[in-house]
Amino acid sequence: MNQTIHHALAQRAAEPDPSQERRQLLRFALGDALYAVPIEAVREILQVVSLTEVPMMPRFVRGVMNLRGSVVPVFDLSQRLSLPRTEIGRRSCIVIVETHNTDGQNQRHGVLVDAVHEVLELCADEVAPAPSIGTRVSPQFIGGIARVHGQSVELLDLTRIFDETELHRLVGEHCDQSRWLH
Repeated sequence: MNQTIHHALAQRAAEPDPSQERRQLLRFALGDALYAVPIEAVREILQVVSLTEVPMMPRFVRGVMNLRGSVVPVFDLSQRLSLPRTEIGRRSCIVIVETHNTDGQNQRHGVLVDAVHEVLELCADEVAPAPSIGTRVSPQFIGGIARVHGQSVELLDLTRIFDETELHRLVGEHCDQSRWLH
């Protein structure tokens, strides 16, 4: 499995082809549900490492890690999506993803997931729009839904999940609440 994922990452870096009709996605688990993100946003997949906790952060911020000299925030993706907290297990991973902030600069985030499964290749017609109700995750964070191997896979919108303005607002609210409690 890891070789397939690393091969897909290397292939993406070596031969970006925007005219491809098929889209590659990294499929992973959060609890008993399956999600996927565009492979072009995935930079690497790591075993869970020791994280440095950051005081007064919301629960979805698990801490920061040193990634070859860069400080990268690590998010409990389950908590960010208002799902139960991810308990670190044998198959847990940190997926390093890259998004663009409001200034258009690349921003790297670590996302804690329960298990990485595979790289999927889907055509656009295999992806349905997210319904407005009936999903475990807020529809604003879902870019589409696909059926893979008879199971529903929600395609996450990383741009919305890691919206810089919203994250700053949530951190600010949490800091304000923490001050009142202490």
